[in-house]
Amino acid sequence: MRVAILGYADQGRAALDYWREGNEITICDSRTDVELPEGVHHQLGENYLQNLDQFDLIVRGAPSIHPRYIIEANSLEIMNKVTTVTNEFFRVCPSKNIIGVTGTKGKGTTSTLITKMLEASGQRVHLGGNIGTPPLDILKADIQSDDWVVLELANFQLIDFKYSPPIAVCLMVVPEHLDWHPDINEYLVSKQQLFAHQTADDIAIYYSKNRNSRQVVSVSPGVKVPYMKAPGAFVDDGMITIDGQPICHTRELKLLGRHNWQNVCAALTATWIISKDVEAIRSVLTTFSGLEYRLQFIRAVDGVSYYNDSFGTTPETAIVAIKAFEQPKVLILGGSDKGASFEKLAQAVHENNVRQVLTIGKMGPEIGQALLHVGFEDISDGGQTMDEIVSNAARLAEPGDVVLLSTACASFDMFKNYKDRGQQFNQAVQVLA
Repeated sequence: MRVAILGYADQGRAALDYWREGNEITICDSRTDVELPEGVHHQLGENYLQNLDQFDLIVRGAPSIHPRYIIEANSLEIMNKVTTVTNEFFRVCPSKNIIGVTGTKGKGTTSTLITKMLEASGQRVHLGGNIGTPPLDILKADIQSDDWVVLELANFQLIDFKYSPPIAVCLMVVPEHLDWHPDINEYLVSKQQLFAHQTADDIAIYYSKNRNSRQVVSVSPGVKVPYMKAPGAFVDDGMITIDGQPICHTRELKLLGRHNWQNVCAALTATWIISKDVEAIRSVLTTFSGLEYRLQFIRAVDGVSYYNDSFGTTPETAIVAIKAFEQPKVLILGGSDKGASFEKLAQAVHENNVRQVLTIGKMGPEIGQALLHVGFEDISDGGQTMDEIVSNAARLAEPGDVVLLSTACASFDMFKNYKDRGQQFNQAVQVLA
């Protein structure tokens, strides 16, 4: 069989490992300098998506390749040959005990919490998807029929998704990736695919206070369970509670910020369906401090605490990061464009004890204008490198302050990705004298 794999990064490499035996593989990638293994054909450069009708199977190996790009370069009929690593995983996975998590932000934290709570309860669990391990690579872990699989799934994986897990979770959904989607409707419809193929016996968990979340799960024929209100997990006078059972107080959580109460309640609601082991669940909630680049404490220097929230790439995530700290803040904002509005972010900066904003990247000037519009004038140019940015932040900060990298933007104008930005921030902070 002649197989084309579109895009050769983590998921494209996983696709090659999976389909390589017995098939003739061609890697199609827009980059001309991509390093390919021996024994595979290639179609590289500007026209990498053309003439795909010559293949028997086409794998959308890079989630960032929008299906419309494939159609525009070929025809609508070409989509009959297209699959994805996520679709193939669902087709062949030995276990049907799958939990899918989507939303705008918090997917990684929620998926990890579910995994850790189930593991603490004695389950064998596999975590992957948009976080860490590509779905097809999870198959190498010898999944058993009674194992559980937790998948973080973004709009990129879901836009042409043809399956739904028996337990699916939708976190808060706000406009994002409008540089990839033509409008918010397609963004919502892509997330709906996680729920659209459920059965009446399946469970759709959603954030009760978010209209978009409610709209996303509305397509599910399954049982709909809200969180942040009964019958799902909710917070009552500081106590995280589900099914009449108090689990722990919010002050016992190691995760910073009120926004993480939502992630905790979402994860608890999903886990409670499978395990009601209160002690195991509590042990995770009171010890798990978060993922890399999600409000991650790096170190304190001269009385100033440095926090890395590089994963926060939208105004909404920057707002919750800002509100997580009562201390005066030196805030680093800016990066590449995702089509977002900065009006609410500017208001949050003005109202939440921010001492100084350092603007960076392509969107820095636009963010600066939004801040000036609400009367916030303590704005400086951050610099052209992360060393300059951190050095300037350290100069402006005073003892007791927080320096917070939570840019509200993507990273691609100055860095390879949010991880590269986060790593460079950590390195720059570590060398501060």
